Amino acid sequence: MSEHLDRLRDDHKDFALNALNEAFAKNPFEAFQNWFDKACSSQQPEPNAFALSTTNKETQQPSSRIVYLKELKNKSFVFYTNYESDKAKDIEKSGNVSLLFFWPGLQRQIRIHGVASKIALYESDAYFKSRPRSSQIGAWASDQSRILGSREELEDKLSALNARFPEQVERPPFWGGYGIAPHQFEFWQGRPSRLHDRIVFEKVKNVWKSYRINP
Repeated sequence: MSEHLDRLRDDHKDFALNALNEAFAKNPFEAFQNWFDKACSSQQPEPNAFALSTTNKETQQPSSRIVYLKELKNKSFVFYTNYESDKAKDIEKSGNVSLLFFWPGLQRQIRIHGVASKIALYESDAYFKSRPRSSQIGAWASDQSRILGSREELEDKLSALNARFPEQVERPPFWGGYGIAPHQFEFWQGRPSRLHDRIVFEKVKNVWKSYRINP
């Protein structure tokens, strides 16, 4: 076993930056906004990155990957992807997803359960136009999640697409946004002795209820 792996068992870090009580926010969206603003102002790396988990309905195999929050609109968390990717196929069969934001410098994480669905095409069009040209071309080039013969094959495709779109790049019909409507939030604040604070907001009959759970 390597020297670094050998250290894992004995490598303990205590958490003592903040505490969390049940009255820290009136609703989960206010709480999320406050924590997200803090993550940005304290210059946490990639504060809008989150792990998105989906499940393949046939195999029941869960999958997680890092994506980026691009908007919080109408109480929906919006991200963009290829509609033919593995995550999109999972969402097509079951919209149930889980999000996890983690800001280690603040010793905080937020876990969110919700339902994902496609946003309006005009919203995807507007966001696509705001992207750098290289990202626009990249959206066309990637047959996301499918087998790629070589890196050279991808580079050749990029060259062909740059010739195809000398000026404006249209949004690919297979690319766009999803909005995630949450029904549960868990706010996790690291505390000493692994006795972390965990406050849950759960939507019950369109009313948000909050409670504390064991660490």
